Amino acid sequence: MDDAEDRTLLDAREADRLRGELAIDAAGIGTFDWDLVSGRLDWDDRLIEMFGFDLGTFDSSIDGFNNRLHPDDLDRVTADLATAISTGNDFASIYRVCLPSGDTRWISARGRRLCDPDGRPVRLLGAAYDVTDQRDTELAVVRVLEAMPAGFYSLDREWRFTHVNAAAEKILLRSREELLGRVIWAEFPAAVGSVFEDSYRRAVSTGEPVNFPAYYPPPLDGWYELRAWPTPDGLSVYFSDVTARVEGDQRAARTAARLALVAEISHALNSGDVHVLLHRLPQMVVPALADSCIVTEIGPDGRARDLSSWHHDEHLRSALQEYAQMRLVDLPPHAPFARALRTGVTELLTAETIATVPVNAPARVHLDRLGPPRGSVHPLRAHGAVLGALTLLSSPDRPVDHDSEASAQDIADRLGAALQASRVSQTRAQLAEDLQRSLLTDPPQPDNAQIVVRYLPASQAARVGGDWYDAFLQPGDATTIVIGDVVGHDTAAAAAMGQLRSLLRGIAGYSDAGPAEVLRGVDTTMQLLQISTLATAAIARFEQTPDEADRGVTRMRWANAGHPPPLVLHADGSHVLLGAAKGDLLLGVDPATTRSEQVIALDQGSTVLLYTDGLVERPDSDLDAGLDRLTTVATELAGASLDELCDGLLTRLVDRRPTDDVALVAIRLHRRDRSGQEDPTA
Repeated sequence: MDDAEDRTLLDAREADRLRGELAIDAAGIGTFDWDLVSGRLDWDDRLIEMFGFDLGTFDSSIDGFNNRLHPDDLDRVTADLATAISTGNDFASIYRVCLPSGDTRWISARGRRLCDPDGRPVRLLGAAYDVTDQRDTELAVVRVLEAMPAGFYSLDREWRFTHVNAAAEKILLRSREELLGRVIWAEFPAAVGSVFEDSYRRAVSTGEPVNFPAYYPPPLDGWYELRAWPTPDGLSVYFSDVTARVEGDQRAARTAARLALVAEISHALNSGDVHVLLHRLPQMVVPALADSCIVTEIGPDGRARDLSSWHHDEHLRSALQEYAQMRLVDLPPHAPFARALRTGVTELLTAETIATVPVNAPARVHLDRLGPPRGSVHPLRAHGAVLGALTLLSSPDRPVDHDSEASAQDIADRLGAALQASRVSQTRAQLAEDLQRSLLTDPPQPDNAQIVVRYLPASQAARVGGDWYDAFLQPGDATTIVIGDVVGHDTAAAAAMGQLRSLLRGIAGYSDAGPAEVLRGVDTTMQLLQISTLATAAIARFEQTPDEADRGVTRMRWANAGHPPPLVLHADGSHVLLGAAKGDLLLGVDPATTRSEQVIALDQGSTVLLYTDGLVERPDSDLDAGLDRLTTVATELAGASLDELCDGLLTRLVDRRPTDDVALVAIRLHRRDRSGQEDPTA
């Protein structure tokens, strides 16, 4: 190598050295060289200044270094140095130094040992720089993290905890000393394979933050809202314990569901048959109030019968049903269920209590198939009486909910009140029907006609009311038939019907008056006796002179007070509705009203039908449509016997289950026969 090449190489080395010094100066880095044999510690000017010394005060010893170390860091840094010297590992430490001015600075130092040819450590070379500003920033961040009410922790790329703030310690029930350096999946194993792990790994793999709610089982047993975002060092997680809020939302949702259930049941009770609801009820309350339900009714005979049951687990429904069918057999009076029916007090049953319930052996088999449930018995109460019970059974795993138990008793009380009202209504309706039937006597059978009557109460018992018919002979030997309908559907209407029927029969029987005069007399008497009711009525009087009798002709004299028109079926198959659809004014409106009367001549074989509106009116059609149906069916049945005609009309027009009472009176004319039988040659 010639001189020119040597100079070029030296210049390059000098340039490298100079660049290194400039970089060190720019970074504010000081260097040190500790001779482990002599103990001399050499610092460059920057490091001497960094530790608050000058060339005259630094004694170039490890003691001078130790004198500047913060007392709390001395032992740790001494141990780190000893470890680096003995093991050959790099020295790396962050520590505080206390300056003569009273200031404290943070220093970050790194070093490496050098050994002699025999492998003995002889020197430790290194560098250090002031990281106070950086440390202050980090400490400010730490102070913010420590002051946060929410939890925070950070994880490195190996999923180890690197920071845990105070709030996180409280929420996680673990101290930071227990967690730092530990792997999260080992410390919280329930997170493995859960939304926690899935979300954390997704954030790291995608580089995108994730937000999610999650539940962690005991011992934490809580709900959390978490935000996790990836960092260059791993993952940072911000989280809050929202258990109280979630449980509050769940309670609110359960409360809303219970209120909706009570409202649904109340609506069903107000709009339908309580017995239909008793059969539907288990499916309505399960699983909102319990895992399973049995409904029991105590009948008028005093016997308890299980009406219906339902279990949310379809595999256990048959066991519950069979248990319900057998559990009341030979049930002793001290059993909790029997006690609830006797006292009217709710019985709360633990799993231990149910395990010892004294039921018969077959019932015990099915009860044991249901597992060890806990439950409650809620009596159906009304006016001091117990009319049945709701039995609710649930798994012990289902949390006890006192609000659900209160709702169950509320429902039971509503059912009890509705059941009692239904029974009272049925009793009153039966009394009204019995009263009504007692007044609707069998018709006479004159020697020139056959009379058939029918009465069919409404299919809804509460609608039994004021429909009536009558048939009698007046003093002049005329036959009179009457049809009427008192406004209303209750016992008062039935009682008013009895009054009006008696008045009309009395007036017609005493006066031998025609239909219009009889109606006028009823109107006048109603005002005189202060009978404040309204009613419709139609009267048909059948008269015959000897000459008319010989010719087989009968005169029908009729009047109508607001009632559907009489229907005449002629012997030749034709028909006619008599008069306007609603006739004159109703009875009870104006006693001074003029009553009109019409007459029609009828041949033998003719049939006249008087009926109440329950036969022809429907909620989905008007009266004209109902009259069309009546005339169509009656014409088709005209050739049948009078009994068959009446029964056919009830079957085909109302399916024998009318929504309103139906009264029907039919008369068929034939030649006069003193024997009282219809002339077969007529």
